[in-house]
Amino acid sequence: MTTTDNGVNVQALLDAREALKGAPEAAQFTWRATSTWKNGVHSTTTIQNFFGLGQEQSHKTKTEFTADHPEIFAAEDNGITPIEYLLVGLAGCLTAGVASVAQNRGIQLRSVTSTVEGNHDIRGILGADSDVRNGFNDVKVTFAIDADASREEIEALVAQSQKRSAVYDALTNPTSVTVEVA
Repeated sequence: MTTTDNGVNVQALLDAREALKGAPEAAQFTWRATSTWKNGVHSTTTIQNFFGLGQEQSHKTKTEFTADHPEIFAAEDNGITPIEYLLVGLAGCLTAGVASVAQNRGIQLRSVTSTVEGNHDIRGILGADSDVRNGFNDVKVTFAIDADASREEIEALVAQSQKRSAVYDALTNPTSVTVEVA
């Protein structure tokens, strides 16, 4: 018998799931990002603190993301566009889910690669056509997974990851978003 090690502590996740069943208030998390305008359409966004398990929490390190637009949009291209961060989030969340589910099911992964493509008609954000939405028209995720598993087992891994993905859920279901001036 071989031991599966995908680097995911599934027991800790299962223990947390059991503990939170009896303490739903502790499961209420608030994730935060703070963005600062630099110049033009260039901004930086930092993430460090969040609320969870009933108290303020902090990542080990502050992470900074740079957003801008490409030169073909008359910008300086100091970073990826904000809508591309959605693709980053989706890919990261689904990939984490694949690793976690594989670990829980005893499937050894050798490699996992996902390609996320978002088709976007920018006439919406430019106000060129009021019938065109501002966001993606559609998003496609394609996984290439090498693992000690059949194609059906790999497809089931991806399906379960999709089912449990917070980012997939946020992108595919209406979410209340409030924008205000402090």
